Amino acid sequence: MMGGLALAALIEIERLTKRFAGFTAVDDVSFSVERGEVLGFLGPNGAGKSTTMRMLAGFMPPSAGTARICGADVVEQPVEAKRNLGFLPEGAPTYPEMTVAGFLAFTGRIRGYRGSELADRTAHAMALTQLEGVRLQPIETLSKGFKRRVGLAQALLHDPPVLVLDEPTDGLDPNQKHEVRELIRRMAPEKAIVISTHILEEVGAVCTRAIIIARGRVVVDAPPSVLEERGSSLDDVFRRLTLGQEAA
Repeated sequence: MMGGLALAALIEIERLTKRFAGFTAVDDVSFSVERGEVLGFLGPNGAGKSTTMRMLAGFMPPSAGTARICGADVVEQPVEAKRNLGFLPEGAPTYPEMTVAGFLAFTGRIRGYRGSELADRTAHAMALTQLEGVRLQPIETLSKGFKRRVGLAQALLHDPPVLVLDEPTDGLDPNQKHEVRELIRRMAPEKAIVISTHILEEVGAVCTRAIIIARGRVVVDAPPSVLEERGSSLDDVFRRLTLGQEAA
């Protein structure tokens, strides 16, 4: 790999593998994501998609292989890697008894912010995700869509160069989905972004590239337009992959 290209790749995954008691969930996966790329990371249920994202985020150690964020190995340099990462996990876990503003301020303090900078970053994250109207509500009282937006806000609070977002529009109404997609498009030139989704329209709307993982291995790495040629929905594409009717 040439030096310039190595510098441009903010996410590097090399031969990443995860085994569970004889079952290989992720099998020798390699890819990189450069600044300005929005990668749609897709796969049928059980394909290894969420496991790969958890290993990339440093939430799960790999059995073999490496993952780096801005050059920092997620296992050997976890704090440095996570400083550069905004992660929205599956289910957007939070502390349900906290208010929205309280949770985001708590997240900011963990990130090392204090005083006026903490207040500014919390307010900015709420503005980006349109949470000002519920800022004083306990998170447990919010709808699924609002909880998702709280999870997205904590991922954006420190303005990281890398975003890994698992189903960022899950539970949102059509207007809210449009707003989140617009936000991703606005941020894209300065970041490397990985999003998982099951909506083919979303892949075409925000992604510059799509990777499909099936049976723990990368089987498609192509522009979103290629997926649209292979089926009318991601379910169509996944069905062909599961049946072994599509080649990478």
